[in-house]
Amino acid sequence: MSGKSLTWHRIAKHLTLSADVGNRLITQHEPANTAARLADVLATIIKGGSKILLFGNGGSAADAQHVAAEFVGRYKLGGRRPLPAIALTTDTSVLTAISNDFDYDEIFSRQIYALGNTGDIAVGISCSGASPNVINALRTARSFGLKTAMFTGKGSNLEPFDADYVINVPSTDTALIQQAHITLWHAIVDAVENSLCE
Repeated sequence: MSGKSLTWHRIAKHLTLSADVGNRLITQHEPANTAARLADVLATIIKGGSKILLFGNGGSAADAQHVAAEFVGRYKLGGRRPLPAIALTTDTSVLTAISNDFDYDEIFSRQIYALGNTGDIAVGISCSGASPNVINALRTARSFGLKTAMFTGKGSNLEPFDADYVINVPSTDTALIQQAHITLWHAIVDAVENSLCE
């Protein structure tokens, strides 16, 4: 075992698997190509005075908040203007009221209905691609003329009409998909920030 502990080997295996997923994002071309197209679209949307609406469940909810913070605050460029992004995962009164009075599957779609405008983009994050509340929100967004994007993983059952831009990470492991999502988001935010604010 070359003197290293079982824990070390387990951690090394995870890092190797994560690096492999990252390499496939580039070698399979489509995820990186879609990310580049999405970055251009986000920059255009922001230039036009519209906003980004982000949402997901669990770790994907945390990613939505993380990404919104990087747009509104900053990613790398200090002193630049804030860029309009809202995480629909943060208002506990809205989330619990909709869950209690209507249905959990409507927690994002009702917010899209209330806050979304033509020209905005709704971005769902779901590792499985099967989260009903995320899919419902994307459908609501499209019905109101918003652009849509979805971050998901291999094996997703997301139907093509549910999003204009689909970034499908080539993995079925939730943890690896989430890691790839945030890596992709960092690359996208960096591209948008530099496009708009340098």
